[in-house]
Amino acid sequence: MKQEIIKFIDKKYNAAPEYLWRRYPTYCIFRHKNNNKWFALIGTVPRHILKLSGDGDIDFINIKTNDAEFFRGVKGILPAYHMNKNHWITILLDGTLPIKNVQNLIENSYELT
Repeated sequence: MKQEIIKFIDKKYNAAPEYLWRRYPTYCIFRHKNNNKWFALIGTVPRHILKLSGDGDIDFINIKTNDAEFFRGVKGILPAYHMNKNHWITILLDGTLPIKNVQNLIENSYELT
């Protein structure tokens, strides 16, 4: 799902992934061309970092929202990892949330930023 999301963002917004951190080679950000503001961050972390059960890593995307509180408790969505939890959410890219829903939330994040 991670690669599908990256392709969606690149095609829809002409925003290529930017890998900014040598220490975190799986993390990439996407930003607006006109104002350089980020509208998404994609990465991979060990499941325990997000307080999820099970072993191994999980892909995620952080996006901006105008109602983070609304998403609390929605399966597949968590308070933002390493971002402002009042304005950003983390979406697990494990298929819990259908890809169309993730794309809609990315569109909203793009509009907000």
